[in-house]
Amino acid sequence: MQSRLKYFLLVPFIFLSATNHLPLREFKMSGYAQGTSYSISYFAIDSLVTQTQVDSILNVIDLSMSLYKPNSAINKFNKSETGIELDSHFAKVVQKSFEIFKDSKGIFDITVAPLVQYWGFGPKSLTEKPNTQTIENIMQCVGMDKLELTKDYLTKKKSCISIDLNGIAQGYSVDVVADFMLTKGIKIFVVEIGGELRVKGPKPDGKTMRIGIEGPSETPNAEPSIKHIMSFTEGAVTTSGNYRKYLTNGSKKISHLINAKTGYPLDNEMISATVFAPDAITADGYDNVLMGMTVKEALTFVEAHKNLEAYLIYKKPDGKIADTLSAGFRKMIIN
Repeated sequence: MQSRLKYFLLVPFIFLSATNHLPLREFKMSGYAQGTSYSISYFAIDSLVTQTQVDSILNVIDLSMSLYKPNSAINKFNKSETGIELDSHFAKVVQKSFEIFKDSKGIFDITVAPLVQYWGFGPKSLTEKPNTQTIENIMQCVGMDKLELTKDYLTKKKSCISIDLNGIAQGYSVDVVADFMLTKGIKIFVVEIGGELRVKGPKPDGKTMRIGIEGPSETPNAEPSIKHIMSFTEGAVTTSGNYRKYLTNGSKKISHLINAKTGYPLDNEMISATVFAPDAITADGYDNVLMGMTVKEALTFVEAHKNLEAYLIYKKPDGKIADTLSAGFRKMIIN
């Protein structure tokens, strides 16, 4: 009896040893969610994650935080008089938003929703030409100091407060999908949603992951191009920029990134900020912060944050486009 038990215990061990030496295959999928495209690739012995599962995850997040879903939790909050109890996704993103709001001294602020809408970048189109008095009135309903998160209940101190999580929710979505991959035992993957991505490697052959960094072309009206190739084993990369999404007023471009302190679109030398961080929600939140700074301020800020690296593209006083990198980001550049 003892030897028979020993045999049955040995069989699973032999099976596991054999499967551990099977070659890893690459699986790819792509789709459309959250108003943009996504692509996922991972290495495994067999297919462990389906597109249906990914679509389901992203749909749940949309039902929580998408302004384009009429019955989403965020729209319910914005319509409420005093606030609502948040689901777990919503609560995690708001908690992170408070952290970045405080760390950035108010540059990152999710209560810019009425300003984003007023300037024509929300779910509804621009209905009137912006004027100073209206902006001043809207500013009375802006500021995360007018919000309070107690456990999972988000309270608004003014009924006119409304929030927009587009500056951080997509990075969070990347993390949720990436974490789902990890629960399935997948140790090598790239998860990308709308250009925001998280990577875990190295590849089965031992090579690190290579990611192209896009930036605006120096030729007017030309399509953006790949500026650099970076290589790393694990982490997240996101980009915030004003060269793709903007409105025009005569010859002037109006950025979709709104300064929560002034009520007006950002109008500085920054063109784009690409951030490397351990997770995508962090990178996604802070790329917006850097866009609200001068180049010098941004580099100093990144230097003080050991978990952040950045690549910045900006416009010089003479109008020429230039770029600069933090020391840690420079080490990841291979081309």
